[in-house]
This record gives sequence, structure tokens and C-alpha cells, in this order.
Amino acid sequence: MYRRAFHTARQLWHENPLGLPRSGAPPSIPRMQRGLPQKQRIKNVGKVIAVSSAKGGVGKSTVAVNLALGLSSLGRRTGILDTDIFGPSIPKLLNLSGEPRLSEKNQLIPLSNYGLRSMSMGYLVDPENAVVWRGLMVMKALQQLLHEVDWGELDVLVLDLPPGTGDTQLTITQQVELDGAVIISTPQDIALIDAVKGIDMFSKVKVPILGMVQNMSVFTCPNCSHTTHIFGQDGVLRECRKRNIELLGNIPLHPSICQDADAGRPSVIADPSGETAKAFLEIAGKVDGKLFP
Repeated sequence: MYRRAFHTARQLWHENPLGLPRSGAPPSIPRMQRGLPQKQRIKNVGKVIAVSSAKGGVGKSTVAVNLALGLSSLGRRTGILDTDIFGPSIPKLLNLSGEPRLSEKNQLIPLSNYGLRSMSMGYLVDPENAVVWRGLMVMKALQQLLHEVDWGELDVLVLDLPPGTGDTQLTITQQVELDGAVIISTPQDIALIDAVKGIDMFSKVKVPILGMVQNMSVFTCPNCSHTTHIFGQDGVLRECRKRNIELLGNIPLHPSICQDADAGRPSVIADPSGETAKAFLEIAGKVDGKLFP
């Protein structure tokens, strides 16, 4: 019985992957009456980009926050929205805590550090408490984070997406006009399998891929300076060439990145002239050039 149900679901996915109305549906029916959300811009936000990996544990949030701080260092008014309801990372990465205040219009006011405005479910729930919600509650919370935050005026909003290609990602791509996506992966094949799924998801919802970032690309021994490709070599580069996607940059595997993140001082802030910060800033420069040509 379960096998038959799975086969039916898989067949429906191949026929209509996003659950969109079939082509035979009367064209005169308005979009909202067909049950589809209407894509819209986030108020007072110029550009919105998603940082995704579709795979957990590849350093996506660390790259996202350093990318946002890098864009801010270029003079862009920048914010970051943590869309991971179950495992928010941004409060720890930015050394922020406490419940956001409400504006006069009952919108959440972002918390700021290092000149970067941020919003996260982690500000609304005790960090030791698990969020044990079903899908509908998650989608409601996500809609509030997307459309009920008073960002002021932003040039760029970075969305830090959770792993996967499910409800959260689909809600975001169907409700928000995204200007592009940045895909994060390690060189390892097992990580690239999911990264490719993320690329395919954005292709299906017609969100342009700005490029890929190869994280944990190489480890250099601090004692003897010997380099080791712990997770493989150039896996992301090969995937980029295969799919005609730009490789935005390589981030080394370095203890300081983890230490800085745990201390709530991302590399771009902790050591702005260091090699790891330079790698993040180079990526931010390329993304900025694509958003503001």
C-alpha cells in the first residue's frame, strides 16, 4: 500500500512538480482564486537574494552572514533574514538575543549588530526550546517573517534558507520576488548531490542562480603549511563548468572561521584584512556586481 502511494505521489510530482494549475484550467480565473500566492516585493527592500545549500552542515549560514556583512562593507544598506524556523543560526553568528520590539504599525523591528539588520525565529523563541510545529504553523510564521518586519530602507536583503527543497523554500520562491540565489557546497560529492537539487529547484521556480561558493575547499596546516583537500578537490568548480554557473569563490577550511562564528564575530568583522575575510569580501563584490551592474 505504501509503495503504491509513493509511486502515485512520484508520478504526480513528475507531471506537476510545483502543484500548479494544469494548463486546462480556465485562464479567466484570477491567480489568488486558484489558491496560488502572488509574488511580491518585500516592502522598502531593493534586492532580495537567497543563500541556499539544500544540504545541512556545509557552512551556509556562516557564508550568508559574511556575505551580508561584505555587502554592507561596500556601502549597501543590508539586512539578513534567517528563514530556518527549526534551527536558526543568525542570533549566534551576530551575537544578538532578546525579543524584537514592535513598530507603531505592529511590525517586528530588526535587531542590529555590526551595521547589519537581522530578523530570526531565534529572537522570538528561547534558544533552549525546540519549535515543535506542524507545517501550517511554520508557513504562518514564515509569512510573518517575510512580510511583517519593518526593515526601514534596504538595498539588499539576504535570505538564509534552511536545508532542503520543501515547504519553506517553495513558500519563499512563490511569495517573494527573488533577484537571485547563491548556492553553497563543499567539494564533496555527497554535498554536491543536494546542491544540484537546490539548483534544480530554483530553475523550476525561475529564480536565477548568481553563482556557487565552494566552502571548506582546502586546509592548510598551521605548523608546516602543507595543504590538504579534505573534502575533495574542485568538485564545485566541475559542477559550475558542467552547468555554466559562475564559481563566485573558494572559502578555505580554517579554524578561525568556526571560532569567529562561535564568538559571534564573523570573519569579515573579526579580521577584516585576513585571508578568510578577503575570500568572503571577494564573493560579496561579485554578488554586488551582479545585483547592481
